[in-house]
Order: sequence, then structure tokens, then C-alpha cells
Amino acid sequence: MQFKNKFSKPRALIALIVLLTAALLAYFAHAWIFGASSKVFRLQRGELIQTVVASGRVETPARVAIGAQVTGQVAAVPVKEGQNVKAGQLLIELDAADEKAALELAYAALHQAEIKLRQLHELTEPVAEQALKQAQANLFNLQKQYERTRELVAQGFVGKAQLDDAQRNLDVARSQLSSMRLQLQSATPQGTDYQLARVALEQALASRQLAQARLDHKKIKAVADGTLISRDVERGDIVLPGRTLMLLSPVGVIQLLVQIDEKNLRYLQLGQAAQAVADAYPGQKFPAQIVFINPGVNAQRGAVDVKLNAAAAPAFLKQDMTVSVEIEVARKRDALSLNADAVHDAAGQSPWVMLIENGKAVRRAVTLGVRGDRSVEILAGLRESDLVLPATGLQIAEGKPVRAATLAKVRR
Repeated sequence: MQFKNKFSKPRALIALIVLLTAALLAYFAHAWIFGASSKVFRLQRGELIQTVVASGRVETPARVAIGAQVTGQVAAVPVKEGQNVKAGQLLIELDAADEKAALELAYAALHQAEIKLRQLHELTEPVAEQALKQAQANLFNLQKQYERTRELVAQGFVGKAQLDDAQRNLDVARSQLSSMRLQLQSATPQGTDYQLARVALEQALASRQLAQARLDHKKIKAVADGTLISRDVERGDIVLPGRTLMLLSPVGVIQLLVQIDEKNLRYLQLGQAAQAVADAYPGQKFPAQIVFINPGVNAQRGAVDVKLNAAAAPAFLKQDMTVSVEIEVARKRDALSLNADAVHDAAGQSPWVMLIENGKAVRRAVTLGVRGDRSVEILAGLRESDLVLPATGLQIAEGKPVRAATLAKVRR
């Protein structure tokens, strides 16, 4: 009895080893005969959207650099950086004591020229008219007197000396009449005195406008509604022409400037819609639209500058804020698609897949169409019922037996 127990344990161990070996042989024989087990992908039908994603920043179509046109000392800066301003609002005021005095002097000269012109119209011209009438009357009387004197001389009642005096008085009267006519003509709008007074008035007006313009240069105002995105001036500073004191971002359509990888250039077109989101507000998307595609490629970055209008931009967008955009470049409503993880060389010239056909791995070239986020459209090369092996993970050579284990989760 003791002898039997002595040999029972080794026999049981040997039997166990034999069973394990047989199981392993059966497993490997099954895998060798029926092929390895692998997850597979099945084709799906449905809507497929292709998008291009890029990042960039917010910018306005134009920025206005604000500076002084004249040299001066800053007297006041009534606005702050980041403040919204209206067109015509005072931004910077320079000391203008000299310009104010010059403007007052110009107004005085203008007033004097206006009085001179009014004097010609209200005084000089009427007086000249009366003097002309008087000269005409005097000439008429002297003409009658000369004629009577000539008759008396002819009759011998008076001497020739009196006729000479009458002739002299008549000549003087004619000369006075001519002079009065010239004076009246000079005082009328066509006369030289009036024209000189008119020119003097115009010069005074120009001087006043020049003085006003110089005074206006001392007040720097906003040229449009917008936001001051920078300020580099303080009260007491001495400013020079050409130096940028403030930067104004005018109110208008907000644009997004993004850089698109040049390999996606062929998908882009003007007018394509996009969804944008600011990195600072990741949960608040807003619509945008492509309005400009730079014809040149940045050689250093291998990217193309693209601008999008954000007509309904949210109020929280700030100049130079970082944004991400997703541009819809293609949409297919009834596309036969396959998970991108099943396609080999999807970005190359000859994409292909490995599918199961009659229990063996078969390589098949495919033609791709719209490329979604997770799936790609299959235009040719596969049928809807085909089971396709993954392109990554377990690699099975063409012609080797293979079995479908589970369907991989489809991601569109």
C-alpha cells in the first residue's frame, strides 16, 4: 500500500503536463489552421463632414496709429487704455496758449476787413453817388453860365476875360465830374477799392482758418468709434510729430487670422463656413466665414494665412486673442465610409486596406473621398459588407488565415 502511494503523485504530475501540452498544441494548431483572431471594421453609410482645424488670433481689419501733427507739451489725456471711444472724442490735448492768441488776432483782422467792406457799401458808395450828382449839377450850371457869357461876349457886353474864366470853371467842373465817377465806380462791387477790400477780407478769413487749424492740431481726437488698445503718453510729455501715442482698434467686422498647413490648401475656398472658439472661452463657439486666402505660402512655417470674418462675434473677443477654427471644407450626406484606423497610407498616393476574404487576409487598393474627423469616404475598392483589419496593432501578412473577433467601434 505504501509502495502504491509512492508512485501515484509523479503519475498525476505527468498526466497534467500531458494535458497542458495537448491543450497548447490544440490552441496553436487551431490558430495555424484557422488563423489569428483580430478585431475588424465594417463600412458604414451616413453623412460625412470634412473639416480643417487651425489656430490663430483675433484682429480688426485696420488699426489706427494716433499721434501729434505738431510739437507740443501734453496738457491733458482724458482717456485710458482699453476704453471705448466715439468718433470726434478728445484723446490728447496739447498746450495751445500761442495758438489761441493767434486765433484771436486773426478774428480781429477778419472783423476789421468786414468793417472796411461794409464801410464801402454803406458809406463810401452813397457819398460818392451824392458827390457825383453834385458834380453833375455843378457842371450843368457852369455849362449854362459859359453859354450866357459867350453870348454876352458876342454882343460886346462883357470882355473875353470873363469868357476865359467861364471856360476854366467849366473845365474844372468836367474834371470833378470825371473824378466823382471814378470814385463811385471804385466803391461799387466792380471797383478797385471794393475788390481790394474783398481780397483783404478773404485773406483775413484764410488767416483765421489757418489759426483755427493750428489750434485744432493741439487737440487730438478719435477718427472713428473703437477701442484704445494701447496708450503711450502722459500729461507733461513733450511730443513730436510722427510718434505713435495711442493705438485705436476701430469698431467693425472682427476678423480671425489663422495659419493653415499648406497640405490643406487644396480644400480651401472663399465663402466656406467655420466654427470658431476663443481659447479663453472654450465653451462658446461662434460662426465665421473665409474672406481671404493669401496667394503666397510662408516658407518657414509651411503655412498659408487665411482670414475669416466673424460678423456675429461675441462681445468678449479682444484684439490678438488666441482662437481655434474648424473650417467645413466638404460634406457628403450618403457616404460609404470606413474608420481611418483601418486605412494604410491614407495621406499617400496609393491608400490600401487589408480585409478578410474567405478566411484570409487580402490586400485591396481603395480610392478615398471626403475625410472626416475619424472616418474616410470609400469611393472604390470595397463593398459595404466587407470586414477590414486595423492598420495598426496586430499585423497580418497578405494570404495568411485570419478570423474576425469583434467589430471595432465605429467613429465618424
